[in-house]
Amino acid sequence: MMLAEPHSKSVRLNGLATCLRLEKVYWNILSGIASSNECSVNTVLSHIDREVHLRYGGVKNFSGLIRVVCVAHLLKADPVGITHA
Repeated sequence: MMLAEPHSKSVRLNGLATCLRLEKVYWNILSGIASSNECSVNTVLSHIDREVHLRYGGVKNFSGLIRVVCVAHLLKADPVGITHA
C-alpha cells in the first residue's frame, strides 16, 4: 500500500512555486511520462497547467486533473489491459 500514500512535493508551474499532494503511484506515472518525453516532471506539470489555462481558463482541482491525466496516459498505453481487467 506504499503506492497509495500521499506525498507532497514543491513544484514550479510556469514559474510559480506551489505544493502538489499526490499518491506515490501518480508521482511514479508522472516520472514515466517525463522520462518518455525527455523532460522533468515540473515541465510536464507546467505544460498541463498551461494547456488547461489556455483551453478552459484554469481548473479548481489541479491534483484531481493530474490524476485523470495519469489514468488517461495508462489507458492510451494499454487500453485493452485496463478496460477489460
